Amino acid sequence: MTAQSILEAALFHFARDGYEGASLRAIADEVGIKKPSIYAHFSGKEDLFLHALAHAFQEVKRHTLEYFRDHAELALEARLKGVFPWFEQEYNANASARLMLRMSYFPPPGLYNEVMDLVHPFLDGMERSLNRLLQRAIRHGDLPLIPTEQAAIAFMTSLDGITVEIIYGSSSRYKRRLEAAWPVFWHGIHHLNEQAQKIVPEGETSS
Repeated sequence: MTAQSILEAALFHFARDGYEGASLRAIADEVGIKKPSIYAHFSGKEDLFLHALAHAFQEVKRHTLEYFRDHAELALEARLKGVFPWFEQEYNANASARLMLRMSYFPPPGLYNEVMDLVHPFLDGMERSLNRLLQRAIRHGDLPLIPTEQAAIAFMTSLDGITVEIIYGSSSRYKRRLEAAWPVFWHGIHHLNEQAQKIVPEGETSS
Protein backbone atom coordinates (compact mmCIF):
# COMPACT_ATOMS: atom_id res chain seq x y z
CA MET A 1 0.00 0.00 0.00
CA THR A 2 2.90 2.36 0.72
CA ALA A 3 4.23 2.00 -2.83
CA GLN A 4 0.82 2.98 -4.22
CA SER A 5 0.61 5.93 -1.83
CA ILE A 6 4.07 7.09 -2.90
CA LEU A 7 3.08 6.75 -6.55
CA GLU A 8 -0.10 8.80 -6.10
CA ALA A 9 1.73 11.54 -4.22
CA ALA A 10 4.52 11.57 -6.80
CA LEU A 11 2.00 11.88 -9.61
CA PHE A 12 0.57 15.02 -8.04
CA HIS A 13 3.96 16.60 -7.36
CA PHE A 14 5.41 15.83 -10.78
CA ALA A 15 2.25 17.17 -12.46
CA ARG A 16 2.38 20.39 -10.42
CA ASP A 17 6.11 21.05 -10.21
CA GLY A 18 7.60 19.18 -13.17
CA TYR A 19 10.38 16.64 -12.95
CA GLU A 20 13.07 19.09 -11.86
CA GLY A 21 10.87 20.94 -9.38
CA ALA A 22 9.39 17.92 -7.62
CA SER A 23 11.08 16.93 -4.37
CA LEU A 24 11.38 13.41 -3.02
CA ARG A 25 11.32 14.87 0.47
CA ALA A 26 8.02 16.64 -0.22
CA ILE A 27 6.58 13.43 -1.68
CA ALA A 28 7.69 11.47 1.38
CA ASP A 29 6.26 14.11 3.72
CA GLU A 30 2.88 13.92 1.99
CA VAL A 31 2.79 10.14 2.37
CA GLY A 32 3.94 10.40 5.99
CA ILE A 33 7.21 8.54 5.62
CA LYS A 34 10.90 9.40 5.68
CA LYS A 35 12.61 10.11 2.36
CA PRO A 36 14.87 7.00 2.54
CA SER A 37 11.73 4.84 2.74
CA ILE A 38 10.99 5.68 -0.89
CA TYR A 39 14.06 3.69 -1.90
CA ALA A 40 12.48 0.54 -0.52
CA HIS A 41 10.00 0.75 -3.41
CA PHE A 42 11.73 2.79 -6.13
CA SER A 43 15.39 3.01 -7.05
CA GLY A 44 15.39 6.79 -7.24
CA LYS A 45 13.70 9.89 -8.61
CA GLU A 46 13.93 8.77 -12.25
CA ASP A 47 12.39 5.40 -11.45
CA LEU A 48 9.58 6.96 -9.43
CA PHE A 49 8.90 9.53 -12.16
CA LEU A 50 8.70 6.93 -14.93
CA HIS A 51 6.38 4.74 -12.86
CA ALA A 52 4.18 7.76 -12.12
CA LEU A 53 4.12 8.76 -15.79
CA ALA A 54 3.29 5.24 -16.94
CA HIS A 55 0.44 5.20 -14.42
CA ALA A 56 -0.75 8.57 -15.76
CA PHE A 57 -0.90 7.26 -19.33
CA GLN A 58 -2.85 4.20 -18.19
CA GLU A 59 -5.31 6.39 -16.29
CA VAL A 60 -5.87 8.73 -19.23
CA LYS A 61 -6.35 5.79 -21.57
CA ARG A 62 -8.90 4.24 -19.20
CA HIS A 63 -10.77 7.51 -18.77
CA THR A 64 -10.81 8.09 -22.53
CA LEU A 65 -12.32 4.67 -23.20
CA GLU A 66 -14.87 5.35 -20.46
CA TYR A 67 -15.76 8.65 -22.13
CA PHE A 68 -16.59 6.93 -25.42
CA ARG A 69 -18.50 4.18 -23.61
CA ASP A 70 -20.52 6.62 -21.51
CA HIS A 71 -21.41 8.78 -24.53
CA ALA A 72 -22.21 5.99 -26.95
CA GLU A 73 -25.74 7.34 -27.42
CA LEU A 74 -24.46 10.60 -28.97
CA ALA A 75 -24.18 11.09 -32.70
CA LEU A 76 -20.67 10.43 -33.97
CA GLU A 77 -19.81 14.07 -34.60
CA ALA A 78 -20.99 15.13 -31.14
CA ARG A 79 -19.04 12.29 -29.53
CA LEU A 80 -15.81 13.14 -31.33
CA LYS A 81 -16.07 16.91 -30.85
CA GLY A 82 -17.01 16.32 -27.21
CA VAL A 83 -13.56 14.82 -26.59
CA PHE A 84 -12.11 18.34 -26.59
CA PRO A 85 -14.14 19.94 -23.76
CA TRP A 86 -14.00 16.64 -21.89
CA PHE A 87 -10.21 16.55 -22.05
CA GLU A 88 -9.95 20.14 -20.86
CA GLN A 89 -12.00 19.14 -17.82
CA GLU A 90 -9.78 16.10 -17.29
CA TYR A 91 -6.69 18.29 -17.43
CA ASN A 92 -8.06 20.69 -14.85
CA ALA A 93 -9.38 17.97 -12.53
CA ASN A 94 -6.86 15.12 -12.72
CA ALA A 95 -3.13 15.07 -12.08
CA SER A 96 -2.76 12.13 -14.48
CA ALA A 97 -3.99 14.19 -17.44
CA ARG A 98 -1.83 17.17 -16.46
CA LEU A 99 1.30 15.05 -16.08
CA MET A 100 0.68 13.16 -19.32
CA LEU A 101 0.10 16.28 -21.40
CA ARG A 102 2.93 18.34 -19.93
CA MET A 103 5.50 15.57 -20.20
CA SER A 104 4.41 14.76 -23.75
CA TYR A 105 5.38 18.31 -24.74
CA PHE A 106 8.14 18.95 -22.21
CA PRO A 107 9.89 15.68 -21.30
CA PRO A 108 12.91 15.97 -19.00
CA PRO A 109 15.90 16.25 -21.35
CA GLY A 110 17.71 13.34 -19.75
CA LEU A 111 14.65 11.10 -19.99
CA TYR A 112 13.44 12.02 -23.47
CA ASN A 113 13.69 8.52 -24.94
CA GLU A 114 12.07 6.89 -21.92
CA VAL A 115 9.15 9.34 -22.05
CA MET A 116 8.69 8.88 -25.80
CA ASP A 117 8.58 5.13 -25.21
CA LEU A 118 5.37 5.85 -23.30
CA VAL A 119 4.00 8.60 -25.56
CA HIS A 120 4.20 6.80 -28.90
CA PRO A 121 2.44 3.55 -27.87
CA PHE A 122 -0.28 5.64 -26.20
CA LEU A 123 -0.90 7.67 -29.37
CA ASP A 124 -0.76 4.58 -31.57
CA GLY A 125 -3.25 2.81 -29.31
CA MET A 126 -5.62 5.79 -29.40
CA GLU A 127 -5.42 5.86 -33.20
CA ARG A 128 -6.25 2.16 -33.39
CA SER A 129 -9.23 2.56 -31.05
CA LEU A 130 -10.49 5.53 -33.05
CA ASN A 131 -10.00 3.63 -36.29
CA ARG A 132 -12.22 0.82 -34.97
CA LEU A 133 -14.82 3.38 -33.84
CA LEU A 134 -14.94 4.91 -37.33
CA GLN A 135 -15.19 1.49 -38.95
CA ARG A 136 -18.19 0.66 -36.77
CA ALA A 137 -19.76 4.00 -37.69
CA ILE A 138 -19.43 3.12 -41.38
CA ARG A 139 -21.00 -0.31 -40.85
CA HIS A 140 -23.92 1.29 -38.99
CA GLY A 141 -24.42 3.92 -41.69
CA ASP A 142 -23.35 6.84 -39.47
CA LEU A 143 -20.39 7.73 -41.68
CA PRO A 144 -19.75 7.41 -45.43
CA LEU A 145 -17.13 5.00 -46.68
CA ILE A 146 -13.80 6.69 -45.95
CA PRO A 147 -10.21 5.61 -45.24
CA THR A 148 -10.65 5.31 -41.48
CA GLU A 149 -6.95 5.08 -40.64
CA GLN A 150 -6.31 8.41 -42.36
CA ALA A 151 -9.30 9.98 -40.60
CA ALA A 152 -8.12 8.67 -37.21
CA ILE A 153 -4.64 10.14 -37.71
CA ALA A 154 -6.19 13.45 -38.80
CA PHE A 155 -8.31 13.53 -35.63
CA MET A 156 -5.32 12.85 -33.38
CA THR A 157 -3.38 15.56 -35.22
CA SER A 158 -6.21 18.02 -34.60
CA LEU A 159 -6.36 17.01 -30.95
CA ASP A 160 -2.62 17.52 -30.59
CA GLY A 161 -2.71 20.94 -32.25
CA ILE A 162 -5.65 22.21 -30.23
CA THR A 163 -4.82 20.84 -26.78
CA VAL A 164 -1.46 22.60 -26.78
CA GLU A 165 -3.48 25.72 -25.93
CA ILE A 166 -4.30 24.17 -22.56
CA ILE A 167 -0.63 24.61 -21.67
CA TYR A 168 0.40 27.67 -23.65
CA GLY A 169 -2.85 29.59 -23.85
CA SER A 170 -6.16 29.79 -22.07
CA SER A 171 -9.58 28.17 -22.06
CA SER A 172 -10.93 30.84 -24.40
CA ARG A 173 -8.09 30.29 -26.89
CA TYR A 174 -8.66 26.55 -26.64
CA LYS A 175 -12.34 26.93 -27.49
CA ARG A 176 -11.54 29.39 -30.29
CA ARG A 177 -9.16 26.92 -31.92
CA LEU A 178 -11.68 24.11 -31.57
CA GLU A 179 -14.53 26.07 -33.15
CA ALA A 180 -12.29 27.17 -36.03
CA ALA A 181 -10.71 23.77 -36.70
CA TRP A 182 -13.61 21.40 -36.15
CA PRO A 183 -15.68 22.22 -39.27
CA VAL A 184 -12.54 21.85 -41.38
CA PHE A 185 -11.85 18.42 -39.92
CA TRP A 186 -15.44 17.16 -40.05
CA HIS A 187 -16.15 18.30 -43.60
CA GLY A 188 -12.69 17.20 -44.62
CA ILE A 189 -13.20 13.56 -43.69
CA HIS A 190 -16.45 13.54 -45.65
CA HIS A 191 -14.49 14.92 -48.61
CA LEU A 192 -12.36 11.77 -48.41
CA ASN A 193 -15.48 9.87 -49.43
CA GLU A 194 -16.02 12.18 -52.39
CA GLN A 195 -12.44 11.68 -53.48
CA ALA A 196 -12.78 7.90 -53.22
CA GLN A 197 -15.87 7.97 -55.43
CA LYS A 198 -13.91 9.79 -58.16
CA ILE A 199 -11.48 6.88 -58.51
CA VAL A 200 -12.00 5.21 -61.86
CA PRO A 201 -13.51 1.73 -61.36
CA GLU A 202 -11.34 -1.26 -62.23
CA GLY A 203 -11.51 -2.10 -65.93
CA GLU A 204 -12.39 1.44 -67.02
CA THR A 205 -10.03 4.05 -68.38
CA SER A 206 -10.12 7.76 -67.83
CA SER A 207 -10.52 10.07 -70.78
